[in-house]
Amino acid sequence: MRRRRLVEEHENHERWLVSYADFITLLFAFFVVMYSISSINEGKYKVLSQALVGVFNEQQRSIEPIPIGEEKPLSTQPATPLNTDHPASDTALGQADPLKAITDDVRTAFGDLIASDQMTVRGNELWIEIELKSGLLFPSGDAIPSDKAFEIIDKVAKVLAPFGNPVHVEGFTDNQPIRTAQYPTNWELSTARAASIVRMLAMDGIDPNRLAAVGYGEFQPVASNDSADGRSRNRRVVLVISRNLEVRRSLTGTGTANATPDAALKRAGTQSAPAGATPSGAGGAVKSPAPAP
Repeated sequence: MRRRRLVEEHENHERWLVSYADFITLLFAFFVVMYSISSINEGKYKVLSQALVGVFNEQQRSIEPIPIGEEKPLSTQPATPLNTDHPASDTALGQADPLKAITDDVRTAFGDLIASDQMTVRGNELWIEIELKSGLLFPSGDAIPSDKAFEIIDKVAKVLAPFGNPVHVEGFTDNQPIRTAQYPTNWELSTARAASIVRMLAMDGIDPNRLAAVGYGEFQPVASNDSADGRSRNRRVVLVISRNLEVRRSLTGTGTANATPDAALKRAGTQSAPAGATPSGAGGAVKSPAPAP
């Protein structure tokens, strides 16, 4: 039988082209990735390009020094001090003194009470005191405001509303002891009365941030407690309108009965309170005759 002749397989000498094509493909992918992660920020490039063009094309800019920081105009006028020793520095600048305006308005609104010696208005360049007899505002031995008290405080609030001066209310009593479940001593009674007035002012639209209440009990009398007239003078409520918050802090530490406008207080009063304060309760405050607790 005749044997089949084996055909030798032809050897492919071009197989390297496959490996070469794979290598080229990988190399192309490598450069694509490198280009994508090193793209140029066109915005920064344009800014740099314009800056370089300006420097090399404009001779005047190239010789000028590069400014560092903010350029401030030179002035031969001396700087104005922030604080002066004059307590009414805003008045010197032509602005109206709020304390004087408040004093005038209170005296105009309460001329009848001032004439009958039931209200006293006094003050200086740093604060104003509006003193009211306790009997005009509260029943004996109690801190529930009377109807007359609501009428008076409502008028006071209308005077104070356009201004931003701090206000604190001081309560005082005579030396007659009081021992009730609600007011064990005169401390509680005087503080409760001051707090009642503060609450009424807040209900009438005065910003509560301006207000404070403090009670001194029987320990800052303005007259002798040996007579009925002296005890009546000592039972009082004082609304104090200060030029600014620093003055109020100084006054509440000592009480206005013992305070004098000395040098320290005058330094504290060099800055005025902001004028034209908007009452916080003007939009939604509801006046209620409910007594303060």
